[in-house]
Amino acid sequence: MSVVQIIPRTEEPAVQALPVNPVAGRVVSTVSSKGPAEMPVAADPLPKSDPYPFDRAFHAMLARFTGGISPLALSLAWLDWGSHLAAAPQRQMEICRNMLQDTGRLVDAAAHATSPGQKPWSVIQPQGRDRRFSGPQWETAPFNLLAQAFLLTESWWRDAATGVRGVSHANEAIVEFSMRQTLDMLAPSNFAATNPKVLEKAFQSGGENFVFGWQNWCSDLMRLLSASKLADDGRFVVGKTVAASPGKVVYRNELIELIQYHPTTAQVRPEPILIVPAWIMKYYILDLSPQNSLVKYLTGQGFTVFAISWRNPDERDRDLAFDDYRRLGVMAALDMVGRIVPGRKTHALGYCLGGTLLSIAAAAMERDGDNRFGTVTLLAAQTDFTEAGELTLFINESQVAFLEDMMWQRGYLDTTQMAGAFQLLRSNELIWSRLSHDYLMGDGAPLNDLMAWNADATRLPYRMHSEYLRKLFLDNDLAGGRYQVGGRSVSLSDIHAPMFVVGTLADHVAPWRSVYKIHYQVDADVTFLLTSGGHNAGVVAPPDEPGHSYQVLSKAEDAPYVGADEWLKLAPRVEGSWWPEWTKWLAVRSGAPCDPPSIGLGDAADLPDAPGDYVHT
Repeated sequence: MSVVQIIPRTEEPAVQALPVNPVAGRVVSTVSSKGPAEMPVAADPLPKSDPYPFDRAFHAMLARFTGGISPLALSLAWLDWGSHLAAAPQRQMEICRNMLQDTGRLVDAAAHATSPGQKPWSVIQPQGRDRRFSGPQWETAPFNLLAQAFLLTESWWRDAATGVRGVSHANEAIVEFSMRQTLDMLAPSNFAATNPKVLEKAFQSGGENFVFGWQNWCSDLMRLLSASKLADDGRFVVGKTVAASPGKVVYRNELIELIQYHPTTAQVRPEPILIVPAWIMKYYILDLSPQNSLVKYLTGQGFTVFAISWRNPDERDRDLAFDDYRRLGVMAALDMVGRIVPGRKTHALGYCLGGTLLSIAAAAMERDGDNRFGTVTLLAAQTDFTEAGELTLFINESQVAFLEDMMWQRGYLDTTQMAGAFQLLRSNELIWSRLSHDYLMGDGAPLNDLMAWNADATRLPYRMHSEYLRKLFLDNDLAGGRYQVGGRSVSLSDIHAPMFVVGTLADHVAPWRSVYKIHYQVDADVTFLLTSGGHNAGVVAPPDEPGHSYQVLSKAEDAPYVGADEWLKLAPRVEGSWWPEWTKWLAVRSGAPCDPPSIGLGDAADLPDAPGDYVHT
């Protein structure tokens, strides 16, 4: 593992002419040259002269050594914690007493390690999701004592970092998180001499596992240096084995390609579906392999599907604003969908950051009397960022300023910096367990389509990412009613279209309780579904794949609010994929099947077939 005012429809052209890039002045060919061309106005440009360029250059250089994390933000957090702990003698004594008690228990366990009645994990045992010390090898001495000593150290530091009176919650979380990262690195499972599984395999294979581990390390290093993708090995090729649903690019502008997928049923529902994916990663997370493609599933259920494919920005796009993604993305795509399927409302789906953008677009449309959305579906998308999980650890004034300076030179946030931030959130699973599995055990991780997609990363424009972090994460303007579109504030309470909102139980990017807050933000019927899995695996949940389950409950617009914990007790649990539940919900809010619409407008011959060109940038 790092980011126009809506005018009345009678005045806005159905398909806007392609914009000139605000920096480079590039123009992309339009779908059609028919009719007058109106050049959309870019968002207000950033000031041409940046203050303190030397300071920014220094911070950008520093970021290369810190992985994009502000050392000042860390220092201030540790200073806050250390100062308050130094002024809390009773809390210090309590921490010391707990440490002495734990040490005594561990010494007692070590003294009786060879006793017949002594059981492993007698002092402390791994938590449910901690797989570092799984297996019978870790239940034998001395490795079991090493693991328990490490777990006690983790527990002691967690206790010491939290609960110090006077420390701000944000700084407390940073101290706990940073110490956890350090301890994760020092876990005995990460070293050959203290990992019994590695030693056992080395004994059985005559050390062959270290040879294979060295080969895996060299292969990863060469891939990193050459900036190649996991998909380059030929098993997962965009347009052939992934992102392979048949379709046609029916519209293109400077920022998006709009894909219309071919119908696979004789008749279709009259209302089309417009998918707005996040531009943090490529769109085809929802069109992976044929067996787990949501796009293929939807066309098979008789829906006409459109999907936005975002262009991967570069240094020339540094001034692209967050509102440019709404205007040139959601609104331009919706205009084109309305021309292909006229007179019908659209089912809109937004995933992750695309869902946040879709909610802003929907609120602005309702504010201005534009009711083209029949329903709105949000997948793992946040609209209130006060409890946005551990991602908020990277979002404070010091950290945002540091990130801005890091992006300032290049004009964008690089893919490796984003991937590193997301990997840190689950370092046990994404970093250190892989180190042990691939490099010490010598077992290469089997590549799958989701891993190949995850490696196909994108960049984020400087201005857009800065606005996203400041306005949404740092200031929480959307939830506070301060976010502006077209110079006027928007409120999610203006949304009245029925909503289907999906949260994922183990989401580390958009925690489901944060996603759940949509209940008291909108004045609409809300069906909330909580599915098993994480941010990606929970959403990509095909019906034929075992192991999925979900809970779902609907709330009418005028029904009383139910808190998240109470909802968890009330919502019935269902085994299986959530996809059929959602398509049934859509079908109830759709018209009777009819003949499918034409593919495009008949004037897009120069545009490519799906998945288009932008997905390869």
